[in-house]
Amino acid sequence: MANALPAGSIVLIPHAHFGTDLGPGLSIKLNSPFVSDVLAIEGIEGAWLKLVRQEFGGQVSAHVRCDISSGAVLNIRPGALKPLESAPANGTVIDKSSDVGGLAAGRRYLETVVAEAGDVDITKHHVLVSIGRGIQEKDNVAIAEELADAMGAVVSCSRPVVDAKWLPKSRQVGSSGQTVKPKVYMACGISGSFQHLAGLKGNPFIVAINKNPKAPIFQVADVGIVDDILEFLPELTDKIKGLGTRD
Repeated sequence: MANALPAGSIVLIPHAHFGTDLGPGLSIKLNSPFVSDVLAIEGIEGAWLKLVRQEFGGQVSAHVRCDISSGAVLNIRPGALKPLESAPANGTVIDKSSDVGGLAAGRRYLETVVAEAGDVDITKHHVLVSIGRGIQEKDNVAIAEELADAMGAVVSCSRPVVDAKWLPKSRQVGSSGQTVKPKVYMACGISGSFQHLAGLKGNPFIVAINKNPKAPIFQVADVGIVDDILEFLPELTDKIKGLGTRD
């Protein structure tokens, strides 16, 4: 690969484990700017590319400009940009893999450490009631558990809940936790960072409940509810239990 990109050229890399490892070093090698976790490309003004990316663990969607006069390397969040069905398939794919040459192994296998099984395997359940920092304290976890029991679901969580030791690691959904594939996923008090959403597969129906109307989770939710989960979840539980008592 050349040591510089032509002006206006853009290299797109998925914002996943491999992409976040490759992108920064590649931009240095090419002497080009680098932007990570890009959600949208808004357009071009002269030599400036206008982008939307997330910062502070998904709490803020920032509008940024990137100088592409020396090219640019972008990490694009998977699924953020929809393909154009009518777009022509122009261009030519050139395989440069043979130019790499032989690679010496820089690591060797030692052993596989199997994680301890938790009390509940969240990967096997079709409905998850997942809680985040919005649950506020350990005693409030019971509110989500009561709702999950009424729905025939189980409780999962985001990383802050595990870090606070309110739930075991086996209940965590995300890039550093479990990868789940439920049919329905209730995100309760979860901001919706990329690291958390990376643990969701299979296009589940997402119901987001968060008192912050600008929470990133609403960008991917099928149903969004702006409310305090400590008030909303008990009311929802009562409604569901009431449905079961009707004749």
